[in-house]
Amino acid sequence: MKLATLRTADGHRAARIDEAAGHATLLDASDVGALLVLEDWATAAAADGETVPLDGVDYAPVVPQPGKIFCVGLNYRTHITEMGRDLPEHPTVFSKVADTLVGARDDIRRPSETEAFDWEVELAVVIGKTVRRADEATAADAIAGFAVLNDVTCRDWQFRTREWLQGKNWEATTPLGPWLVTPDEVGGTRPTLTVRTTLDGEVMQEDTTGDLLFDPVHLVSYLSTMITLRPGDVIATGTPGGVGHARKPPVYLQAGQRIVTEVEGLGRCDNTVVADGPGAA
Repeated sequence: MKLATLRTADGHRAARIDEAAGHATLLDASDVGALLVLEDWATAAAADGETVPLDGVDYAPVVPQPGKIFCVGLNYRTHITEMGRDLPEHPTVFSKVADTLVGARDDIRRPSETEAFDWEVELAVVIGKTVRRADEATAADAIAGFAVLNDVTCRDWQFRTREWLQGKNWEATTPLGPWLVTPDEVGGTRPTLTVRTTLDGEVMQEDTTGDLLFDPVHLVSYLSTMITLRPGDVIATGTPGGVGHARKPPVYLQAGQRIVTEVEGLGRCDNTVVADGPGAA
């Protein structure tokens, strides 16, 4: 099942996506986050309703206002190697705020304050049940599905200090979507899927989630040890090698460029970079 949050004339609306039929079925929930709060959200998501053609729909972030967005750094062996670091014993965790999110077709705003604007394709986990201190089976059962996330980063701000948050939390920089895909469609809660980034048609990142050090189930269990995870919370699982900052010479996003991040079976985020901030053209 594929679930999305659409922007309509009446506001946000959760919808079930049927690519083969070419339409979306509108559901009785304001967005995917509100749908997942329902006790039997899967039944509600399968209900009949008004359909609209997919051609021309406007995708909001799949969960527009997640209560928590956890991100995991240095979780692919290839990326750890290119950044010159040792393999970690535990997940490297930081967070984002909801105001960073944009939809799968929205513009990404490049802040005028950075000279090092970089891409990071990621498999995102969306939580579907409230869990705390989850064991492996409970953690797997709490995963509602997966989406594509591009953890766009201001590298110069990221490395101003030992903490990364200031490089990761710029407004309207993080595509999340286009939809949530339930685990049964991608091989379960530990899927092995190809992830890829292209910049103006050139492949910059390509790997599989089989290279993850800490898989989705482990991350749900680990993070729920710290704090209660609730429906609609998002976990970005990390990015593989091929980021712009690690290239020689470095390559960074510029206004006018098209950045496409995709995960096998989950669709793609296809975004244009636009200038933002004082002096933006």
